[in-house]
Amino acid sequence: MKKQSVPQDLKIRLDKWLWAARFFKTRALAKQAIEGGKVHYDNARTKCSRIVELGAMLKIRQGFDEKTVEVIALSDQRRGAPEAAKLYLETTESIELREMSAEQRRALRGSEHMSEGRPSKKDRRLIHGFKERNRE
Repeated sequence: MKKQSVPQDLKIRLDKWLWAARFFKTRALAKQAIEGGKVHYDNARTKCSRIVELGAMLKIRQGFDEKTVEVIALSDQRRGAPEAAKLYLETTESIELREMSAEQRRALRGSEHMSEGRPSKKDRRLIHGFKERNRE
């Protein structure tokens, strides 16, 4: 099986490129994110049908993370993760911000009170007693 080289003047829709670059599992999810304002093309909201150009800057918000990437190659086929990573270059500021926010989330999660599982029989009696007193 011979690999085909993709011509760089290929016109590719934004939703298809995001899917090929493995930011989203399906084109429908990519479309939903674009329409929801979670993807910005050159610092502006855009449509799914926008033609992706080399050198364009994309801001992609996924969950708690926001990635800023530059388009460095075009593809309309979804391939393996190592090949998909060659389609874009994430900025160093974006990487640093994501790592900082992940560290802050880990620190907050560590300070939360961890439950010790199910309440004991004594704990349940206290809970039921407290609830009954509040009803009266």
